[in-house]
This record gives sequence, C-alpha cells and structure tokens, in this order.
Amino acid sequence: MFLEIPEGQHPIFHVWGDMVPGIGPAASRFSQKVYEDTTLELETFEAARLRMAQINGCLFCKDWRTERDGQTVGDDFPGFVEDWAGDGGAHLSARARIAAEYAERFALDHHGIDDAAWARFRAEFADAELVELTMCLGSWLAFGRLNHLFGLDSACQLPTMEEREAVTKAPGA
Repeated sequence: MFLEIPEGQHPIFHVWGDMVPGIGPAASRFSQKVYEDTTLELETFEAARLRMAQINGCLFCKDWRTERDGQTVGDDFPGFVEDWAGDGGAHLSARARIAAEYAERFALDHHGIDDAAWARFRAEFADAELVELTMCLGSWLAFGRLNHLFGLDSACQLPTMEEREAVTKAPGA
C-alpha cells in the first residue's frame, strides 16, 4: 500500500472517507449506485466492467463477479472478455462484445472513437443505455485506477454492503 493508514483503520474507509470527507463518501455512493441501479443485463455489464478491470490492473476488480439474483458469469468469461476481438468474442453476446470494445476504447483511445464505432455501438444500444454504460465506465476507470495506484486492491477486501451503507449515511456524507 502506498498510503499511510492509521493503525486499526480499514484502508478503504480511511481513503474513501476520512482522507477526503467531502468527496469520498459521494464517490462511494456513485460507485454503489452503478451496481444497484444499472438497467444493463448482467453479461453486458460484466463484459464492460471486467474489460475495464483488466485494463486498469485492479486485482480486486479482476477477481470480483457481480451477482444478480444468484447468477454470475462463468469462470471462462474473463478470458472471453479479454479476447473480445478474437476467438473469445464468439462466446459473448453481441451486446457484451460491443460493451467490451467500448470499455477498451473508452479507457485507451477515446479520441479514436469514430463514426463507424458509434454506428456499431448504436446498433446494439439505445442512447440512454450508452449514457448509462459510459457513466459506469467512468466510475470503473477512475475508482479502479485509484484503488490500484494506491495499492488498495491488494491490501484489503472491499467492505460489505452494510459497512458501505454505514459510511455513506455517516454525518457529512
């Protein structure tokens, strides 16, 4: 870990709350809402999230699997997402493949997203879905990199939902 964490403090709570009390809890709420309020189907959501995690290098994010109603993606899914443009893409739905492509281009070459790319994206997603996906990608890009850069992704596990809710409901949050 690259930050000083006081003895007995939870690293995530300290960084995301105590160090920046005006920003951290709001960022935490935004991050939480991406998971709670998304309208994107699980495979599409996870394809975008995992591709961003792979690019960011966030250890925790690469190992995390979003669960909805007891369902998660399969063990081979991360490999398919990483190889979305090759043979792995054949194992993904069209929307998941486009979500992985969009995540990669958003993170690595957003200036290179041209009219042809937008035509492919819009063939699979409504405008509102593209805005939602972009907000999700922005969250994962920023917060996954923050956690990785400061070593939070290898120093601890993310807090439980109950622990996160306690921080976001704290005075001043």
